[in-house]
Amino acid sequence: MKKNCGCEYCGNYVYDEDFEYYVCDMDLDEDEMSRFLTGTMEGCPYFQYNDEYRIVRKQM
Repeated sequence: MKKNCGCEYCGNYVYDEDFEYYVCDMDLDEDEMSRFLTGTMEGCPYFQYNDEYRIVRKQM
């Protein structure tokens, strides 16, 4: 199931304090990394909507 949302909405798109910029937390292959770096990553198989309230809804 592939999603067509931008990386900035993904839970795997995290800020790296060592490098001081955002990175994808998944292990991308060479082609995926190329698309990620050029900003043409569409239909990412690793996309997870960044929903910090998901756990709270399960507890209700």
